[in-house]
Amino acid sequence: MKGDLFSSQHMVQPAVEPGMSVENAKCIKYAVNGEMYARQGAMIAYRGGLKFERKGQGVGGMLKRAVTGEGLPLMAVRGQGEAWFAHEAQNCFIVDVEPGDQFTVNGRNVLCFDASLAYEIKTVKGSGIAGGGLFNSVFTGQGRLGLVCEGNPLVIPVSAQAPVYVDTDAVVGWTAQLQTSLHRSQSIGSMLRGGSGEAVQLMLQGEGYVVVRPSELTPQKAQQH
Repeated sequence: MKGDLFSSQHMVQPAVEPGMSVENAKCIKYAVNGEMYARQGAMIAYRGGLKFERKGQGVGGMLKRAVTGEGLPLMAVRGQGEAWFAHEAQNCFIVDVEPGDQFTVNGRNVLCFDASLAYEIKTVKGSGIAGGGLFNSVFTGQGRLGLVCEGNPLVIPVSAQAPVYVDTDAVVGWTAQLQTSLHRSQSIGSMLRGGSGEAVQLMLQGEGYVVVRPSELTPQKAQQH
């Protein structure tokens, strides 16, 4: 066969080492040698001796429930082989979590992660019932975390002198040492209509980084997630 489709740009290459790597902008490849975890339904292809086990509520501290209050179930992938993961052609990124790190991420952005990473589900401090991503996952340990995002995310530095305010539907995650609280302000839409409604943002203070996707979550997307 000939043609652009069969060029090296699209042809997958053998894995160099076990673990996670970006296959292309929309897909993550995982060379499995043991066990890893992924979003249910995110596997688009695999080869080798792999077994997939659905994890609903899960067992123990690692898989005690879905990743978030939005109901994202996980699956365990075990054996030896290669698997490719993607979600709705969203852009894929990898975060390297080092010992002592802590990365809080919205469950809708989780694609896959190393079994060496631990996570626990926590309520976003200060969010109350109205906060976006009410139950976020806090990842710790050492390993790689694969994320998806609609579009290219913005990574915004946060400092004690310059807190950052983010739309609760647009925030992907943030690093340790950042404190969160809700901030209410009059929405632009309300002002244009002459009303007095309020918009709610998540305020992050401290020293670190916040990751934001370049769009809000639409009602249609919210139902899909």
